[in-house]
Parts: sequence; structure tokens; C-alpha cells
Amino acid sequence: MKRTVTKMEKTTTEMPSLTKVAAYARVSSGKEEMLHSLAAQVSHYSDYIQKHPGWIYAGVYADEALTGTKDNRPEFRRLIKDCHAGKIDLVLTKSISRFARNTVDLLETVRELKGLGVDVYFEEQNIHSISGDGELMLTILASYAQEESRSVSENCKWRIRKQFENGELANLRFMFGYKIEKGKVEIDPEESAIVRMIFEDYINGMGGSKIAVKLKEMNIPTIRDGDWNSERVIAIIKNEKYTGNALLQKKYVADHLTKRLVWNKGKLPMYFAEGTHPAIIDSKTFERAQEVLRERRKLYGAKGDKHNCYPFSRIIRCENCGKKYKRKAGNRKPAWQCSTYLEQGKAACHAKQIPENILYEAATDVLGISKFDESIFKEKITEILVPEFNKLVFVFCEGHSVEKVWQDRSRRESWTGEMRQAAREKAKGVKEQWR
Repeated sequence: MKRTVTKMEKTTTEMPSLTKVAAYARVSSGKEEMLHSLAAQVSHYSDYIQKHPGWIYAGVYADEALTGTKDNRPEFRRLIKDCHAGKIDLVLTKSISRFARNTVDLLETVRELKGLGVDVYFEEQNIHSISGDGELMLTILASYAQEESRSVSENCKWRIRKQFENGELANLRFMFGYKIEKGKVEIDPEESAIVRMIFEDYINGMGGSKIAVKLKEMNIPTIRDGDWNSERVIAIIKNEKYTGNALLQKKYVADHLTKRLVWNKGKLPMYFAEGTHPAIIDSKTFERAQEVLRERRKLYGAKGDKHNCYPFSRIIRCENCGKKYKRKAGNRKPAWQCSTYLEQGKAACHAKQIPENILYEAATDVLGISKFDESIFKEKITEILVPEFNKLVFVFCEGHSVEKVWQDRSRRESWTGEMRQAAREKAKGVKEQWR
């Protein structure tokens, strides 16, 4: 019998799936004209996506006044998180340099999104990351963009260092007591009166903490809406620029990718320029304040040799509040805690303490040595950042950084034999007291 086969036509029409589209924009400067550019980009992408047929608007993610490194861009991290959540199918961005300036970070991110089925379209280069030759083209162009970024950075460094050699102020944008616009430095009458009061109070015996409390009670605002504390006050006392002179190149940018400023500990020359701008404090008053500062250091050990007697002193910084970590020992094993938490409590900063043995273990591992060596540590590491609970970021002097995550030990593991014996004796003493 002959077999009969009949083709069945589809009775329902399959609706085309809509593409969830988002855009990413970034400007690398906080200047007003750049922020206007960012607003224009956000407006452009919002209109473009919403008017495109077949696209669903998934939002515009925008970072401002930040570098091209992934860790420092909150909106970029939110974009990646939403891609993982399935909220985005396609990401639009202006260029490779806006998305990332590091070739490795770019390829890692593109591959990560490709694995999720998310395409990234780079407008200037006209490349879709999900296409067959997309990754090859991105590798070549990203390397070029990274080298271009390095070249621009080196040119900027050269220009700034030439200004320093000529005794010129460079990139001075924020300083309490002054108004700084387009490179011109002028005295702010109200803030300069506060600066003079700070010097007078300090010379007359009032410490940095008490002056900070006084400024808070007077409702004096700080630069960038920060909070007055002892460190801010002492920074003003130590700043030679209030005399109208300037010590130039105290810090420098170590790496063109992170653009992180590090203290100049002799790697580059420094220049002392006189009469660079109007003075708020006369030289005699400034020198007297420095004498008081030295006397208080000897008397209280404040930020002197005693303060730096541990390898991690002045090295660990809380990214929640910006303050340094301090060592505390007491009756338990030594640990390091954010100074804001120690001085003002959990309400001011919720940072978690770090056991000292964890710091030694992590530092040894990051440096690739079998045993902790303080000289190697100080030679290689310039800072340890604490961005969140149980995470440490070791910043090397060359500019790159390494992230380490540590695990809390259980209460049982953290108790030593001596601690258990002390607890037994304490309990025994309480029992005898009530007999």
C-alpha cells in the first residue's frame, strides 16, 4: 500500500520576540561640560531605543567622573547584574574606550555577556560582540584603545610635571578657604575666617578632635559635603598652601588605567614654589602650628613613630567612610577596625573588623612569598582597601591591584586554649562567689 504524506500548514502565527535593549554611557571627567555631555547621551539613547521597532526599553546606565576600570563603576556593575537577571538582550555603547580601557577586562566582560546570550554593540567601531569575528576585532581595537589611553595619560603627566618644574599649580580644584575657578585661586572670605580660627584654636591648645566638634556645632560645611573629624583638621594644619606657597608633586598617578593617586615617597622630585597664590595664614603662624603639632606628637604619640609601629598602620582604608583602620588588641587576639566605627560607633560606619592573622595570611599570599616579610610588604604595597565585608583589595605601588576574599572562622575555631581556660576560671570564680 502506497504511503500518503500530507504537509500540515501552521494554523497560528508565531509572534516575533521583542529585544530588551539597554545602553551604557560614561564620561571620564566631573567637569560641567562633561556632565552635560552625559545627560545628552542618556537622552539620545532613551529616545533612540524607545522609537526603534521591535525593541523594549531596558534603561540607560550612566557613570560620571570615573575611570574606565570596572570595579569603580557602580552603574556598570548594575548593568552586568541585570544582564545576569535576564533583563537585557542587547547593550548599546558609544565606543570601546567608553566600555573599558583595559583589554583584559573588556574581553572578560564581553565573553561573560556572550555566555548569557547578551550582545554588545559598539557604535563607533560598528561591531557586535556576539558576531563571529566580533571578539577578534574587539581584541585588536581594545589593545589600540588601551595604548591610546596610556599615550594620553603620559602626555598629561608630562604637561603637569613641566608645570611643577616651573612652580605652577596644576589640577588644584578643591581646597577649603579658597575659591578655585579655571585655575585661578582666590580667597573665600567666610571659609578663610574659619581656617584662621582653626589655626588659632590649635596653637592655643585645642586638639584636632575638639576643633572638629566645634566646627560641627557651628554647622560649618566641608568640601564635598564630608564630615569634620580630627584628620580633616590636622590636614588643614599641615597644609603649607595656606601660606601662599606650595609643595608640588606630593602625590602622583601611578597607573593610567586605575588613575589612582599614590604618595610620592621619593620616586619623583618635589618642588617648593613660593607665592603661587594668596595667603590666608602668615608663615610665623604656620610654623608655630607645626611646632605645636610636633609637641603633641611627642606628648600623645599621635600619628608619630608609635602610630606606625605595625606593618598595616596607615595602610588599610575603609571605602565606606574613607577613614583608616586602627589596631585594637584588648584581651583578645589583635584585629583591625575602621577608626570611624571605633570613635563614633556602628551608626556612623558599619565596617567589620579584620583579624590581624587574616591580614598577614592574605598579604603573604598576594605577594607570593612563603613567610610575611615587612620590608617586601612596604616596598610592594601602597594601600589595602576594604570595599565590603570579608573583601580586601591590595593596591601595589606599580598601580595594579589584587582582590582577596576571606572567610570568618566559627566561634569554636576562634577560641584558643588560653581563652577557654580563662573562661573556666571566670565561671568557677562566679560559682564560688555565690556559695
